[in-house]
Amino acid sequence: MPADLPPDRPWFDRRQIEAGNLLAGQELVWLDSALEAFLAQVQGSVRVRLPDGRALRFGFAGKNGHPYSSIGKELIRRGALEESNASVAAIRDWAARHPEDLPELLRVNLSYVFFRPLNLSPESGPLGTLQRPVTALRSLAVDPDQVPLGAPVWVEWDGNARLMVAQDTGSAIKGPARGDIFFGTGAAAGELAGALKARGRMTVLLPKGAA
Repeated sequence: MPADLPPDRPWFDRRQIEAGNLLAGQELVWLDSALEAFLAQVQGSVRVRLPDGRALRFGFAGKNGHPYSSIGKELIRRGALEESNASVAAIRDWAARHPEDLPELLRVNLSYVFFRPLNLSPESGPLGTLQRPVTALRSLAVDPDQVPLGAPVWVEWDGNARLMVAQDTGSAIKGPARGDIFFGTGAAAGELAGALKARGRMTVLLPKGAA
């Protein structure tokens, strides 16, 4: 994270950061895909496997203060994707077919996330906002203005029902009854998470008498 990041106003946006090479010397690791680096920022955590087999873990350190904009919604607006098929897999497919257009698409999102190295065991999930490892299919990202962090939440969607805990937040998760389920780590979990866009029901469980 840049040392001069102001706490009370936005810093440079994504386009300015890239055009001005403003993060030179701040690099933690180089990835072989601009899209995957972007998606890591959306997720707020990433596990990077090096050519020698070692894995590095990185977590959220801060952001530049600009609002998040969805590249999936932008592709729908352009007519490049159908809303019913707007998944992470569909975005990856579009990027593979339009590599020359990808950089400009990514700059639609002015938000930029900074990372820090994490010393976590290979089996541990990424750290959530509560700075505790999240658990597959048990951890839920919420809007903390709507759901208290740490609260148990009964979640129902597409015939599924599961008790989860509000352990994380996200720039795109705003408003009542919005949540993002942590599916786990790896390609299979990523496919499930990237394809999920469902209406459901969230019931926050609070102690009797709590506001």
